Amino acid sequence: MKTLRLLLGDQLNIKHPWFKSVDDDIVYAIFEMRQETDYVTHHIQKVIGFFAAMREFASTLESAGHQFIYYKITDKNNTQKLPENLQKIIREKDISCFEYQLPDEYRLDRQLQKFAITLSIECNVVDTSHFYTKREDLQTFYKGKKQFVMENFYRDMRKKHDILMAYGNPEGGKWNYDKSNRKKWKNEPEIPTYKYFKNEVSAVVSDIEKSGIKTMGNWNLKTFNYPINRKQALEQLKYFCEQLLIHFGDYQDALHTDEVYLFHSRLSFAMNIKLISARNVVDTILNYYRKHEDSIDISQVEGFIRQVIGWREYMRGMYWALMPDFKEQNYLNNRNSLADFFWTGNTKMACLKHSISNSLDNAYAHHIQRLMITGNYALLTQTHPDAVDAWYLGIYADAIEWVQLPNTHGMSQFADGGNIATKPYVSSGSYIQKMSNYCDGCHYNYKKKTEADACPFNSLYWNFLDDKREQLESNFRMKMMYSILNKMDADKLSALKKRANHIIENQDEY
Repeated sequence: MKTLRLLLGDQLNIKHPWFKSVDDDIVYAIFEMRQETDYVTHHIQKVIGFFAAMREFASTLESAGHQFIYYKITDKNNTQKLPENLQKIIREKDISCFEYQLPDEYRLDRQLQKFAITLSIECNVVDTSHFYTKREDLQTFYKGKKQFVMENFYRDMRKKHDILMAYGNPEGGKWNYDKSNRKKWKNEPEIPTYKYFKNEVSAVVSDIEKSGIKTMGNWNLKTFNYPINRKQALEQLKYFCEQLLIHFGDYQDALHTDEVYLFHSRLSFAMNIKLISARNVVDTILNYYRKHEDSIDISQVEGFIRQVIGWREYMRGMYWALMPDFKEQNYLNNRNSLADFFWTGNTKMACLKHSISNSLDNAYAHHIQRLMITGNYALLTQTHPDAVDAWYLGIYADAIEWVQLPNTHGMSQFADGGNIATKPYVSSGSYIQKMSNYCDGCHYNYKKKTEADACPFNSLYWNFLDDKREQLESNFRMKMMYSILNKMDADKLSALKKRANHIIENQDEY
């Protein structure tokens, strides 16, 4: 009985139970496909990273003695479509059993379900053994509740897995040190030199070019710098613990023109393609912290762990709880196009120029750049959430729909009406100035409202609140801002709205 096992490009987990032993009657299949490169325009570094990591994983399988079939993007046997590739191998290799790991993307999950129904051979599905939770756990956890508050889930995860707990209570006396995680970085403490992996990827790039895959973004370094195998991922994790963890919590929300990563781990790409598991990351960080409690404050550790066992697991669970209707929602009825400068970085707004240029150059931005700079602007200019989703899914190397969509569609764009976030994450220029040095030397003045050199975020903010009164005025977290808006002089509001509408209609002049 010969078994074919499918491995998707984000299922590169050599620690999966599948690989505990070698069996000559089991063959693994890995495909580089236009089906996956073309459903949205991806960053060139994202495509390079996926293909390079997939090829590395094939080498790992080969070294361990496993049988596998690998279709490169240029292979003549490659139909470029998942069902056709699988059917071809099943027929040619006389396969009698097909197995796959649960996909993390709804689109692929449905595709494989439909494919499995067509098979006349045995078919088995297993878990990816990567996350703390199962797909359906959040549906169960929030059953009967009116709000899906992440903090409640996060505390339950801490208790359930005994993470930073002391006799049933949160270690240190607090569940959450978020208020300690909002410091502005002012060139100190010193940030260590980033750990780069100079992965030689010329063969991958050559194949991408031969295939004519349409991409976006920049790639000038001739190497790929994020981890593409488990060994590198573990090295990156070790480096984070030794060099960056000590200040991570304090500055995780900070923004600075001179720094791309600050104290962030750069592990998200490796984690999201499953080179390293969430449990592996958390256990390593906790073990390091236990040995260095005299020098590392608990707020630094809790801030990171909250992102992994809280936010990351929450986003995945909410994705599966709310799909497929979630993706179609447009609660605020936003219809505008995404500004052209999102593809070039050519804008006079320093915060957007820096954040977008970083994204185009590195296929990376940390969560505050995504939420409070690019996402904030897209929402304030009332951009259609589908356009925002497509940009975010394409531009970031770590973007896979299960994590991108709830973060973008739900939290950033409030397109779901509040299932993910309890209020829209919008702000005027004052927040950007508070958390960054982006406003220093900007063409626009964050203190001004309607003048020619006034920060566009200021008029856009009040115009957005006024335009969305019907949907947002009753939101309990927005009451203070609507109280201010309702007391605003009519002429002042009119001037703000006039400038905001000019910005929205002529975005690429700004």
